[in-house]
Amino acid sequence: MTPTYPLRLTCQESAALMLAREDRALPLTDRAALRLHLVICKACPRFESQLLTMRHAMKQWRGYVDGDD
Repeated sequence: MTPTYPLRLTCQESAALMLAREDRALPLTDRAALRLHLVICKACPRFESQLLTMRHAMKQWRGYVDGDD
């Protein structure tokens, strides 16, 4: 039987948590696991940066569209 490590995430699980974080607050264990993964992974911080860029761009776009009326 393989032991499970609740704080050890795969990149796919980390990406799912980053996307879920956009819609809701994550439980403490998920936040800790995600933070740990972001420290040890090279690719996932890039994905997180891309998500933040998209969020910022959408926020600006909404302001542009709403202010155009």
